[in-house]
Amino acid sequence: MTDKVLLVEDDLDIAELVRVNLQEIGIQIKHINLGRQAVAEALSDEYRLLLLDLMLPDINGLDICRQVRQARPAQAILMLTAKDTEMDRVVGLELGADDYMTKPFSVRELQARVRAQLRRASLLSQQQPMDATTKLHLGRLCIDQAQHVASLGQQTLELTATEFELLYYLARHPNQVFSRSQLLESVWGYHHSGYEHTVNSHINRLRNKVEQNPNQPQIIQTVWGVGYKLSPQGVRA
Repeated sequence: MTDKVLLVEDDLDIAELVRVNLQEIGIQIKHINLGRQAVAEALSDEYRLLLLDLMLPDINGLDICRQVRQARPAQAILMLTAKDTEMDRVVGLELGADDYMTKPFSVRELQARVRAQLRRASLLSQQQPMDATTKLHLGRLCIDQAQHVASLGQQTLELTATEFELLYYLARHPNQVFSRSQLLESVWGYHHSGYEHTVNSHINRLRNKVEQNPNQPQIIQTVWGVGYKLSPQGVRA
């Protein structure tokens, strides 16, 4: 599949800015300005990335994110938000968006962030040869990178693509503490200050799926003032 991006944006000036600057780096763009039409398009065709504005005239971007994520768990979604909509950004990430950008944004940052998402989506779509080295076992946690499946004990974990990559990265470095900036760079493929909500929200989503009590996490632990780590003791309990 080519690097096709679906842009959902009702501001025609912003849409044109995005289209021109992404086409400049060889990315094929389809633009839609209505939410219901965007859902139908996202589910009827194959797109590497969904660029999704949250403020739309018919249904909002949060509803679109929820519907697309339910139907296509691996779909890469990058939200576009206004600076004064912090709660919407948090909710969007909790609903499964992979990342967000605040308006106004720089062209170079947009290109870099889109490239990072496309690179991750492309790697996830490539078929890898099945062999034991693609599997990671840590206590009750088993992660099969080739099949893109993770389980905890007898339970298969229903993870988005980004949640899977975050869990896999932490599990490959048990007990090692990573700052949010380090996780942004290693898992998302970029480093920009001000986007820590991306990491926080994905950690919260992971905890809801792997912890017996997400409010008292034993597996994905917070090291206050530093960052997060995956505890081997937590997955052995």
